[in-house]
Amino acid sequence: MSVAYIGIGSNLGERKDNCHRALTLLKQKGIKITKKSSFYETEPWGYKNQPSFLNMVIEAETELGARDLLKTLQQIEKKLGREENFKWGPRTIDLDILLFDNMTIQENDLMIPHPLMHKREFVLQPLCEISPALRHPVLRASIQELLEGLHRK
Repeated sequence: MSVAYIGIGSNLGERKDNCHRALTLLKQKGIKITKKSSFYETEPWGYKNQPSFLNMVIEAETELGARDLLKTLQQIEKKLGREENFKWGPRTIDLDILLFDNMTIQENDLMIPHPLMHKREFVLQPLCEISPALRHPVLRASIQELLEGLHRK
């Protein structure tokens, strides 16, 4: 059984409902949610001219490997109406693998840990809520330390 941390976000439609529907679909796919953060309303990152996001992070146990988990997340996004528009654009749902066990994967379509997670408060804040002592496998800092580092900048 592997442990994955998944970022969930939405800024189109009924944002909270979109996130809850994603959680339901994850459970239906056999992914056991073991921890769930609160929701955080955040400003868009990257492309600013769009509605605010509602973000959260979950800890989940899965029998799936990292690549199969990615495919499952993409299927759920599609089912919930996500359309590819442009990088960092608005979306009904966004599901990102942040961490997967203690793995490091650097492939074109799968990068673990998520390459920008340590720069994004909307990821670190909810992740810190559920697992502050969790350590980033590359940077070797805890999530709490990474979040504090963002606040010092």
